[in-house]
Amino acid sequence: MSALSLDASPRGGVVHAIAARTRADVEQRRAAAPEADLRARIADAPAVRDFAAALRAPGLRLIAEFKPRSPSRGAIRPGATPEAVARHYQPYAAAVSVLTDGPHFGGSHALLARMREAMHAPILNKDFIQTEYQVLEARAAGADALLLMASLLDDAGLRRLLEATRALGMEALVEVHDRPELDRVLRTDAKVVGVNARDLRTLAIDPSAAAALLADVPADRVAVAESGVTTRADADALRAGRADAVLIGSALMAAPDPSDAIRALGFVRCR
Repeated sequence: MSALSLDASPRGGVVHAIAARTRADVEQRRAAAPEADLRARIADAPAVRDFAAALRAPGLRLIAEFKPRSPSRGAIRPGATPEAVARHYQPYAAAVSVLTDGPHFGGSHALLARMREAMHAPILNKDFIQTEYQVLEARAAGADALLLMASLLDDAGLRRLLEATRALGMEALVEVHDRPELDRVLRTDAKVVGVNARDLRTLAIDPSAAAALLADVPADRVAVAESGVTTRADADALRAGRADAVLIGSALMAAPDPSDAIRALGFVRCR
């Protein structure tokens, strides 16, 4: 199961540079934990929770993210633990996203497994997934869903990883950043489509471009807005538009009290 092709040249930007490093890290992990070991862990993994169904409930649904640091901001919430953050997210989040990239985001599959134990909501494994081995890693850690980035995958690779994800009972959040990527993803059977407002080359955020893409996600797909939501006005704009859900990480992780930050964005208890 080899890594899928992508442009790792400088013009590919920060994300492509991280993805190139991720491929090397995956080979090291594969040597330490062969696929057979992961499949044995998957056999004992907790049952999959329905990620897509959790986002289809009425109103704008919150995917709250556990992200201790980021390439653009550095440390966001030093010393954060899944258990402590889960206490804030539990009443409000339809799902929780957990970064498992260590060097740039301070995450790990071990932290994902701890968040899975602490939360009732489905858990999304957010990483630079390019191989079937990483899909197995996600499920072995207890993930209910995972992120697939159209910018990192060709059409054949995207379909292959969607199949591998579904074969394990999980769902994918398939992320796009521009019109060509959206067109590509809509030719697949992706059920959950994420539109990231962040330019992956410069890390700048363009909410208006993202809103235009969200408007073109068909009604039979779950539409998720990603990046750039920091105020009640940002969230209300999404409520008035096409988005079924919004993924928020830095704004919650950086808040002195994440529960207060969630309520300030207009979210109410869902459990």
